[in-house]
Amino acid sequence: MAQHGQSFMRGTLVLSVAAFINRILGFISGMYIARVLGAEGIGLLMMAAPLLPLVITITELGLPVAISKLVAEAHARGERMKVRRILHVSLAVTSVLSIALTTISLLGSEWIASILLSDQRAYYAMLAITPIAPIIAVSAVLKGYFRGMQQMRTIAASDVLEHTVQIACVLALVHLLLPFGIAYAAAGAMAASVVSEAISLLFLVASYKLYGESRMPGETWGSNVKQGRSTLGELLQIGLPTTGHGVIHSLYSTFQPLLITTSLALAGIGTVLATKQFGLLAGYVFPLLFMPSFITQSLSTALIPAIGEAAANKNSLLMHERMNQALSLGLLIGAPATVILFEWATPLTTLVYNAPEAGLLLKILAPMFFLHYFDAPLHAILLGLGRAKATLWNYVAATIFKAVSIFVFGSQFGIIGIAYGIGIGIVMQTLLNFFSISGSIGFYWGIRPYIKVGICMMLMAICGHWTYDYLTVQGLPLLWSVIASIVCSLLIYFITLVLTGTLNWKNRLRRFSIPW
Repeated sequence: MAQHGQSFMRGTLVLSVAAFINRILGFISGMYIARVLGAEGIGLLMMAAPLLPLVITITELGLPVAISKLVAEAHARGERMKVRRILHVSLAVTSVLSIALTTISLLGSEWIASILLSDQRAYYAMLAITPIAPIIAVSAVLKGYFRGMQQMRTIAASDVLEHTVQIACVLALVHLLLPFGIAYAAAGAMAASVVSEAISLLFLVASYKLYGESRMPGETWGSNVKQGRSTLGELLQIGLPTTGHGVIHSLYSTFQPLLITTSLALAGIGTVLATKQFGLLAGYVFPLLFMPSFITQSLSTALIPAIGEAAANKNSLLMHERMNQALSLGLLIGAPATVILFEWATPLTTLVYNAPEAGLLLKILAPMFFLHYFDAPLHAILLGLGRAKATLWNYVAATIFKAVSIFVFGSQFGIIGIAYGIGIGIVMQTLLNFFSISGSIGFYWGIRPYIKVGICMMLMAICGHWTYDYLTVQGLPLLWSVIASIVCSLLIYFITLVLTGTLNWKNRLRRFSIPW
């Protein structure tokens, strides 16, 4: 049991490192695309992409999570035949669904574009990304298998390979297609994702051939599929509840661009300008906001089984200790990230995207996005407690509230109102998840640590603002003024954390948490 736990933690660390590398690579790729295509081209990309997650969610049926769980159980019992049967049944289901839905999407692409795309120039980008669904579906099944077998390095390597190839393909295809127009260049950026996913899939297939379960005597694909009815039932029993949340999320993501552009149109903003403003929000602001959240996402992956184990053993003390650790990390990571994104909003969007006009949107969303760093752990806690339905209904309620807020504020105040509407939705979802947990097992926390961290945030912001202004007046280039002032502010933040006793390195090195 101890060995398994060590393997799990090591795998979590590997995935976290890979996630950080992928964030950096994705950020570089996004920065290049943003600079070359501009806000208008980014708007076309964002309009074309939302339909894809819906197709992928339906084809996966939540199977990757189910596969990892069932494979781990079968492997522990030494049931090699069942491991292969799980894999074969999953591949059969996802392959048939993904190919069927992709074919329907391609045949009905013009009709879909006429309904969903407010700017028809995004049609080529939508067409270019459609073939990726079967590739991602099969890759997800193989990744589920490797998670169940605790071979996290294979998944991490495939993800890093995918992002590396994507950058190379984006550089090549966008450069080649840009002379033909911005619509074709956006399609080239989408096609780069298809190529990189295909390369990643080939790597996973090769890894399975080398390290996967060997074929059993007399075993065939047909026999596994025919005998896999009970296996399919097990998979769907776990996977279907997860699918509902994903479908609703994908549906909303599909219609959000249309909702935003319609709201902007009611505010008197034309199609071209609306596309540009949507690109500023979705292509420039959101990547910066989501950049630090990979840490809490990695934590959430490990938090679900940890909470589930404590709940099964009715160990309330351990359960709240895990919650304390998760929320501590969300607080300590989210606090400086929020200060940086708020205080250096315009300099960051200027340096990264050469788009200072996106700074105001980032400054509006950063304070409300602070709660997002708590939302992923809260969501994981609810899943660990077995309250998947609560997470689904909380998301539905928050999404409806967010959509109404976007429409009302956007039609009245333009893109500024839309930014506030999105931020209100984030706040709503986090609070609903918090109240669901509080109603289930109670929430024991004090206000003092939040006051201490709040003071640290204020000192960080004041120091950073003063340093940035001083360096700018001294004539230092923008890049070095931003880097130096952020580093100085972070030092102040961590020093004040230690001085106030919020972060005690001697006592917390072994068990990470804040003394509540």
